[in-house]
Amino acid sequence: MTDEDPVAELLIRVAGQDRAAFRELYSKTASKLLGVLLRILGNRAEAEDALQEVFTRIWLRAGRFDATKGRGMTWLIAIARNHAIDRLRARPDESLRDDADAMESVRDVAPTAENRLIALGEAGRIADCFATLEPDRAEAVRGAYLNGLSYVDLAARFDVPLNTMRTWLRRSLLRLRECMDA
Repeated sequence: MTDEDPVAELLIRVAGQDRAAFRELYSKTASKLLGVLLRILGNRAEAEDALQEVFTRIWLRAGRFDATKGRGMTWLIAIARNHAIDRLRARPDESLRDDADAMESVRDVAPTAENRLIALGEAGRIADCFATLEPDRAEAVRGAYLNGLSYVDLAARFDVPLNTMRTWLRRSLLRLRECMDA
């Protein structure tokens, strides 16, 4: 599984206190995690501070990562998201009179049980639709849209011309849409 998920491999090494792996993990994921934090917190300076705290948590908790339960980047984003939400909840709001009002103003962004079940059903449908694609096309779509690889990277990985890769992705997305709409 770690061959398909280089972040997971790095996390496993970080769990073993491998500082070089931690540096590599930081360089490969910091910009994406900063984007997540910035989107939630809305303040670049605060997002940068939060990013450092997130990487401290990652260093301390890497041993908790389980590659059988999900992708490494997903785990990292969850840590960043949860930390950002904690920071939002800790922000003082002078317009509120007391703590009870403050707690009511913080919306719980966790999905409800119903929404989790719907998401699981959708995830199953997506997996079924991915199974209709040729394996290399499905891997290319995952690389582009889940792992953030560029068309150039994918063309090199699959040893096809750039325009061929664009065609693969466009046609695969159309097939996925048709399958999901069916």
